[in-house]
Amino acid sequence: MRYVYILESVAVPGHFYIGSTDNLRQRLRQHQADVDSHAAKYRPWKLKTYLAFEQKATTIRFESYLKSGSGRAFCKRHFD
Repeated sequence: MRYVYILESVAVPGHFYIGSTDNLRQRLRQHQADVDSHAAKYRPWKLKTYLAFEQKATTIRFESYLKSGSGRAFCKRHFD
């Protein structure tokens, strides 16, 4: 399975991170531990939601959609 996930910053409420992975638990640990990435300044993160897909291509398309303007509006309507 592949996952598209949405994280919300605990330190900066309202700041979200959208990503995809095939190992959700490991990726979440990396986000919490990473000190060199752009997202590090927004730690700690909490998992807002995730969706599982069988096809990698579907995962990539959905992640791209969520990162678009209409996808961000969708997230605010449905995940806040």
